[in-house]
Amino acid sequence: MRIALFVTCLNDALFPQAGIATVTVLERLGHTVEFPAAQTCCGQMHANTGYAAPARELERGVEAVFAGHDAIVSPSGSCVAHLRTHTGLPVYELSELLVDVLGSIDVGASFPHRVTYHPTCHGLRVLRLRDRPLRLLAAVRRLELVDLPESEQCCGFGGTFALKNAKVSGAMLADKCANAVATGADYLAAADSSCLMHIGGGLARRPGAPRPIHYAEILAATPGSGPVP
Repeated sequence: MRIALFVTCLNDALFPQAGIATVTVLERLGHTVEFPAAQTCCGQMHANTGYAAPARELERGVEAVFAGHDAIVSPSGSCVAHLRTHTGLPVYELSELLVDVLGSIDVGASFPHRVTYHPTCHGLRVLRLRDRPLRLLAAVRRLELVDLPESEQCCGFGGTFALKNAKVSGAMLADKCANAVATGADYLAAADSSCLMHIGGGLARRPGAPRPIHYAEILAATPGSGPVP
């Protein structure tokens, strides 16, 4: 199977560890992951703000770059949702590829921390990931998985929503952060770095709050791999 990584703009620029972790997990399972260097933005942010023509141009470019691959994996539920809706590419969020395609639940990870999980809106409502990420996290050795109160509530990010509706977004973020703190977890995991960036900003202002982390980084952790940065 030819697997390619679509790293996404945000991960490439700000959170490369999410993409590195995705490849680490798949290589540990014996798969080779290709990285087409010509990949660009998928067009999601353009489409979401009404720029249909530029979005379509970017979508077509991504289709051309990834043509011929059996599976395209990405550590971003929102970008996967966009590409799945607007292209014919065989694109998967990491948990979908691991659970549904590769049949892997235990990926050999070890993470001795208390973790809670936030199901992001695209993963929850568009991709319908359901319990796939939770099943993967539950199989991680030494990890204590705790429920997040009102987990299905949006964190308030929503791309430009957080800019155009700052007060509403801030109120939603405050609720999400309060629920995260109430878990007593060391880390709050999610499948989208954009939501983690937003939530992380709120958690950083609360003493003793969980640290944001992409769940792929947890799946990539092994005994002796060192502390998560």
